[in-house]
Amino acid sequence: MGFLDGILGGVIGAEALSLVKGYIEKHGGVEGVVAELEKTGLGQQARSWVSTGPNLPITAEQIKQALGSGQVKDLAAKVGVPVDKVADLLAKYLPTAIDKATPDGKLPA
Repeated sequence: MGFLDGILGGVIGAEALSLVKGYIEKHGGVEGVVAELEKTGLGQQARSWVSTGPNLPITAEQIKQALGSGQVKDLAAKVGVPVDKVADLLAKYLPTAIDKATPDGKLPA
């Protein structure tokens, strides 16, 4: 996921970068994240991040519901982020990460 380091390195802090990278890697890349969010009813938001139009927001509560408490705890432990910050950081930075990783409005092949 070196491309995310370059894309987001100057935009977000190290803690958030680690968390976003960990989440994307756990799902096998951007395509996996979008597929996961579509399954949990957040497809409209995820597709907006991929498209070239404006990014729809996502809330920390929506992230918690989509991931479930187990995955939130696993991510927190993996990247060393407090559990109570995981959903907030993902809600804030995941849309930007997906948007920047798909500049042409298409998922990576």
